[in-house]
Amino acid sequence: MNLGNPQIWKDKLSNAQQIGGIETSILDNGAGKGVRIAWVNTGTGLRYKLVLDRGMDILDAFFNENSLAWISHAGLTAPQPFSNQGIDWLRTFGGGLLTTCGLSNAGPPNTDEGGSRGLHGNYSNTPAELISIKQPDIFSGDLSFEIVAKVRETTTFGPSLEMHRSISGTLGNPEIRIKDVVNNRGNAPAPHMLLYHINCGWPLIDEGTRIVWKGEKKPKATDANNTDFNRKYEFTRCAAPMDAHAGFGEDVAFIDPKADSQDQVICGYANDQLGLALKISFSKKQMPWLINWQHWGRNEYVTALEPATHPPIGQAAARENGTLILLEPGESRTYDLRLEVLTGQKVKEFKV
Repeated sequence: MNLGNPQIWKDKLSNAQQIGGIETSILDNGAGKGVRIAWVNTGTGLRYKLVLDRGMDILDAFFNENSLAWISHAGLTAPQPFSNQGIDWLRTFGGGLLTTCGLSNAGPPNTDEGGSRGLHGNYSNTPAELISIKQPDIFSGDLSFEIVAKVRETTTFGPSLEMHRSISGTLGNPEIRIKDVVNNRGNAPAPHMLLYHINCGWPLIDEGTRIVWKGEKKPKATDANNTDFNRKYEFTRCAAPMDAHAGFGEDVAFIDPKADSQDQVICGYANDQLGLALKISFSKKQMPWLINWQHWGRNEYVTALEPATHPPIGQAAARENGTLILLEPGESRTYDLRLEVLTGQKVKEFKV
């Protein structure tokens, strides 16, 4: 149904919530008790849950009856801001369609003259400050919606980064638009790394699902520890659950992605049997790297495509090799990401 054509529903609705919009609430049970969330319904079958207290990342995401996201054993947990040493991050990693890594470290725990950092940084354990919610208006014909928040990663006498996040869409369009602006609010240069962990699971991800991307694999993708499956398919197909990925088993590709003439990198997943795909678009200038993480463990079956400013090597290694971003006081960087659900013939045509 084309909700973008108001003649379909004109004079037949009292409230936009009948076809979609944003609804906020607070969870009252389990490990996520007290956590603020927002459900977003695009009116197309695409609906997703924002976790306001986890940096306004995205946890659950569905298209009609099909889940797009992978949810970890832990699921939604309350933020633990001081869970930032070693690999503590994994204890509260809920998976979800989007987990943001940064703002100053993406990659393994590391220590150097700049200090000590845990796996993937502090962002996803930091509550967001909600700024505004714009609902669609069926009476004026403005079907756009937007939720805006900001997240601070700061310490007295140290780096002070602030990210302004906007997640938006339009009723009738099965897409998620994310716009992040990172500012250095401090008075000294601040290290900056950012990685978007887009975690997908069954049924979108299944044996034979195509992994769509174009670019050049870097040395990590030829790691001798990669499974025979990926040495054969070169990170272009999803595998069945495998014993080799029990525990910490995984395959990882670092990709230098190829952009189109508009500077857009296109990647995603296409399940031809299901007739469902997730298309991911981002700017190569903003995020020059793409990582494909695969963990085909039994009952822990997940893969992620991860647009990033750096490979997940950690701040110390990025500083050492000269690639670490240092934001000057008052300097900002903008990151735009679009996630779009494809169905029908568009799934078969989804190639780059």
